Amino acid sequence: MKNFLITGISRGLGCEIAREILLNGDAVYGISRTLSDEAKELARDFPERLKLRLYDLSDTDGILKCVFKEFIGLKTPIHGYVNNAAIAYDDIATNMQMPRLENMYKVNVFAPMIMTKYAIRNFILHHAKGSIVHISSISAHTGYKGLSMYASTKGAMEAFSKNIAREWGGKGIRSNAVVAGFMETSMSASLTPEQKSKIFNRTSLKSPTSLKSVAGTVAFLLSESAESITGQNIFVDSGTI
Repeated sequence: MKNFLITGISRGLGCEIAREILLNGDAVYGISRTLSDEAKELARDFPERLKLRLYDLSDTDGILKCVFKEFIGLKTPIHGYVNNAAIAYDDIATNMQMPRLENMYKVNVFAPMIMTKYAIRNFILHHAKGSIVHISSISAHTGYKGLSMYASTKGAMEAFSKNIAREWGGKGIRSNAVVAGFMETSMSASLTPEQKSKIFNRTSLKSPTSLKSVAGTVAFLLSESAESITGQNIFVDSGTI
C-alpha cells in the first residue's frame, strides 16, 4: 500500500482524485480548508485509509509544522503528491487588487512550491521514487477574458513542474502537470449558462471536461505504469481549440 498526499480534497476534483486512489487500495493524506459533506462521505467509505487535515494553505509559514511534522510525520513515507488546491481571482487586469492577487499566489503558487520542497525531502528520506502531479488549467494556454491573473499562477506551476523534473529525475522522482479543461466544479459555478456554453463550444467535444477523466489521468501519473513520464503537460481538456 502506498501513501499519497493531496491538497484541496474537500470537494470536486480533489475528492474524485482521492476516490480513484482509495479504490486502487492505497492511502490518502488529504488537506483542505473546510470539510464538505462529500469529504465526510469519502471518510466513511474508507475510514482506515483516508486521513484528513483541515488547513488553510495561504498560511505558508505553517506548512512544515502543521502538514509534514504533525500530520504526516517523519516515519510515514509519501509516494506521491498532488497539488490540486487553488483559488480563483477572476477579473480583468485593469481592476487588479494586490491583496487578492497576493493571496491567490500564496495558495496557487507559493504553497505548492513549499509542499513540493518537503514532499521531495520525504521521498529522499524514505528512498521513494515519488511522483508529483500539479493540476493546471487550459486558461494558461488558451486566453479567456477575466482569467489573466489566475492563468498566470497555473503557468508558473507548469514551469516549476518541468524544472523540478529536471532537478530530481536522477533520484527517480517525477513531476508532471495535468492541464485540465473547464469542469463543472464550484470554481466554475459562478459562470452563467451562456458563458459556459461559449466555453464548451470552443472544445472539440463540445462538452465540459469530466472530473473522472482528469482524476483517472492523475492516478495513472502517480502509478508505476507512468514511470517514464516526467516533465510533461498532459492535456485533459475535451480538445480545447
